[in-house]
Amino acid sequence: MDKQIVFEDEHIRAIYLKGTTETLVLSFGDLISRAKGNAINAEKSLAKYDYNVIGIMPKQKSWFPSQSMHALIEQISPLLNQFQRVVAYGGSMGGYAAIKYSKRLGAARVVSMVPQYSINPAEIEDRRYTDFYDPNVNADMQIDVTDIASDAEYIVVYDPYFDLDREHYEKIKPLIPQLNTLHLPYTGHDAVAVLANSALLHDFIEHEFDATYFYRQIRAVKKNSKFYYRSVIAHLLGTHNEALGNILKTIDLQLDSSFFDASLKQTITRILLTNKRVDEQDLQKLGISIHLPFENKTQLHDSFGKVLVFNVITQKLESYEQHVIDINGKYIIPLHVESTGLAQIEIKKQHYLICMNDRRVTKLIKMDDALSADMSPLIVKKGEGFFSISYKHLYMHCDELGNCIFESDTVGEAEKFSVE
Repeated sequence: MDKQIVFEDEHIRAIYLKGTTETLVLSFGDLISRAKGNAINAEKSLAKYDYNVIGIMPKQKSWFPSQSMHALIEQISPLLNQFQRVVAYGGSMGGYAAIKYSKRLGAARVVSMVPQYSINPAEIEDRRYTDFYDPNVNADMQIDVTDIASDAEYIVVYDPYFDLDREHYEKIKPLIPQLNTLHLPYTGHDAVAVLANSALLHDFIEHEFDATYFYRQIRAVKKNSKFYYRSVIAHLLGTHNEALGNILKTIDLQLDSSFFDASLKQTITRILLTNKRVDEQDLQKLGISIHLPFENKTQLHDSFGKVLVFNVITQKLESYEQHVIDINGKYIIPLHVESTGLAQIEIKKQHYLICMNDRRVTKLIKMDDALSADMSPLIVKKGEGFFSISYKHLYMHCDELGNCIFESDTVGEAEKFSVE
């Protein structure tokens, strides 16, 4: 593959990938796809169609400073002039740059996914990226009407329900009278990941803009995108819980175990356990692996009357109503306590200690196994008519949602668990 670096400074690196097309694609990287060797943003998809490409890759989280970009444009002007048509493409930070420098680069079309208007905290309420703003590097960085080419096409893709990105869009829209907008609801800032598809990128570069056509192509790509379903699940759970059940039953979905973070995984499994009978096929689709436990034994009740359990799906202590445990008892195991001692559960006739570290990571450790230096067992203490559970000097209580929290250094009413 014929590639060469055609510009580099402390902020950006530009790599030219030689192809056979009359169109030159300027592919801008983002915070995730920063400069690594001579790799180019969306390189695999672009190479599939043998495009000539200049990958403009950020080396730092500095939002393509104007001084670097102007030096780049001066350096590559002879190369730009060799092509009949130039298309600028990028997402987020790259989407910002594709619009900001479109006129100077002579772009005939700009395809920008979830772009920023600016990261200057004086110009925008969104604080996701303001820590990267450097007034010495990013002075006057906002997209301005003078950056817009009147004869160029502009396509912006974003989620209109995601407030943070919508703020940027609403500042950009008045600057571009000929702006074409495509909505990607319930995907948040993940548009680039959701729409990662070679054929769709080819359409964005080549196909005459027709909203109906593009929405049809987007729908086809979304149906096969695990990133889309992750975003939908994350955005709709809590208000439209039936959406998860429909997705699990109707979509051929298979996520890996690291696809959801621990917090979202806990929310999803809690809703599943509370609202429906969980089956292993549902959990496998979500990339959640489990170890099947034992029969129910003596139970502890929190201050809300819920049963204290160990959830083998989320690997956390939680509390649930009895009827939920009756349905899903093989996944949520009531703690068995008799007297003061180490907190433990039994799985397939094997006893495990419930241990935790200071980052609140909970693990099951076999009784005979060695403990790592950072893990400490939870302690069950028998009081007068109640039990308490402690981690080091902190005592546990359960909130109304069933989350278990270690934060009190004394045993109050909330920290008392009764035996029934």
